[in-house]
Amino acid sequence: MEKLEALKKTAENAGCLVLRDEPMSRHTTFQIGGPADLYIAAKDIIALKDIVRMASALNLPLLPLGNGSNVLVSDEGVRGVVLSLTGDFRRITLSDPTTVSCGSGATMAGLCKFAQRNALSGLEFAWGIPGSVGGAAFMNAGAYDGQFSDVLVSTTHVTSTGHTDSLLGPEMEMDYRKSAYLQNKCIITSVVVRLEQGNKEQISMQMDDNFRRRKEKQPLELPSAGSVFKRPDGAYAGALIEQCGLKGEKVGGAMVSEKHAGFIVNTGDATCSDVQALIEKIQETVLKKTGVSLECEVRFIS
Repeated sequence: MEKLEALKKTAENAGCLVLRDEPMSRHTTFQIGGPADLYIAAKDIIALKDIVRMASALNLPLLPLGNGSNVLVSDEGVRGVVLSLTGDFRRITLSDPTTVSCGSGATMAGLCKFAQRNALSGLEFAWGIPGSVGGAAFMNAGAYDGQFSDVLVSTTHVTSTGHTDSLLGPEMEMDYRKSAYLQNKCIITSVVVRLEQGNKEQISMQMDDNFRRRKEKQPLELPSAGSVFKRPDGAYAGALIEQCGLKGEKVGGAMVSEKHAGFIVNTGDATCSDVQALIEKIQETVLKKTGVSLECEVRFIS
């Protein structure tokens, strides 16, 4: 408790919003998750470095959280600190006519809109992805045959010792739902993306078409974490799950979406335990009936 109070004072002195025992259900798209010991919203790089250094000195776990998609938080909550990046970390600017610098706390929706307003093409595939820009870089988010690595030039981050550094091109180790940040424990603070000059109306039409397809096929009307499983080689997770007759399958308040079997939705009172049990049931059934082992894309946080 003394360690948490010390970090709380450091964050407050740096002008950050600090909440004790904050329910993570308020900060995840699944609307599931128990309380975090500390929830801190850092507004600039100076505050972030102060927090990282103090957390490291106190040996307190520090979890960066973007828009709360693609995660499942334990019913018991998160020990240590959950860190949100606001303020300066949500700025989006043009570095040159086709290069955009974007804070990691900005939403992908915000970045897509910025590109459209400036007649820049290359992010149409990402319209409707619910995460933050930092989360998109962290997991190399993708949709409709596009992925963030297609446009990502570099990332800037703060290390676990509170120093600023960057990764360029191949150094980011981007792959299907992977990046170097899955292992290096650094906090992404900004990204640079390179786009192409295009026609504003055509860009808008493609974005609208992608969102229409997303709305038709995905259960956007209910809380979820997005696609639960990674795409297996030569197949689609949703198709395999549907083939196994699991559409509509429920455990407690968690249900396999009747609209798209690749999604698990919160019907109103789902717990983390409900979702975990349903995931295990899906994996066991699909493996038994098809021989395919489904790997989770959603990250479990405790």
